[in-house]
Amino acid sequence: MMHSYDEPVYLISVVAKVLNIHPQTLRQYEREGLIEPSRTQGRMRLYSQRDIDRIKLILRLTRELGVNLAGVDIIMQLKEKIDAMQKEIDSLREELEKANNDTVIPSHRAIIAKNNYEIIIFEEE
Repeated sequence: MMHSYDEPVYLISVVAKVLNIHPQTLRQYEREGLIEPSRTQGRMRLYSQRDIDRIKLILRLTRELGVNLAGVDIIMQLKEKIDAMQKEIDSLREELEKANNDTVIPSHRAIIAKNNYEIIIFEEE
């Protein structure tokens, strides 16, 4: 059975085992506001694949790059802002492309350069 990327289906114990971390670490990340797992009616935490991928990024930043949780929070906030801006840019590009396609004079077409970003983490050799 396949679940959607955002569907909360994994219990804290499963996530902790899969990521080889203590459940208290996940609770701490939640207290710090770095993750927000869904809750069942009985208040049990449920994590989606998106949550797990976010936790993997947090672990990579802290373990491999030595970033503290305050730094991780800033990085994650900036990443969310960049993602939102990228969506807005993509939407504006679509509008501009549509406007350009509706333009009768082809010499007035705007040139659109697609530029996406990725967070690249370099490992020391």
